[in-house]
Amino acid sequence: MGALKRLYQFHFRNERRERLFLASVAFLITFAIVRAITLTIRLEIGPLRNVTAGGLHVHHLVWGILLLLVVSYVWLLEVGVGSSWIASLTAIAFGVGAALTLDEFALWLNLSDVYWARQGRQSIDAVLIFGGLLSAGVWGWPFFVGIARFVRHKPQTGGAYE
Repeated sequence: MGALKRLYQFHFRNERRERLFLASVAFLITFAIVRAITLTIRLEIGPLRNVTAGGLHVHHLVWGILLLLVVSYVWLLEVGVGSSWIASLTAIAFGVGAALTLDEFALWLNLSDVYWARQGRQSIDAVLIFGGLLSAGVWGWPFFVGIARFVRHKPQTGGAYE
């Protein structure tokens, strides 16, 4: 595990690159999890159900917007803009908030709950998945290449990752 940590630190010396990578990965993972959760709710599988308040369905778009507002406010205060655990946490929170919000883009566009309807799923899913993968790949590509090299050729002691 120490070698993986050193490999990560080597490829993410640039704080901006690290924040972009963390936000991209959080976006992609959150998008996948949210889609899975909403499917289980729709199929009434498992313990999770829709969140309601006074009979009103609270879409996950609301939680995404609130999270993006909090992260934006923290960044406006310039807390966590350098290299710190706060910077990493807010980058991840930004990715999560963006995924929660953009996953319901069709709701914004149609001003109607078309989440499972044809217009709510076709192009939006493809664009988000492609965008998330592309973004994670662009910002994390050197890190992924480093992992592949490490796995193929375990570095000798005293190398760049030791």
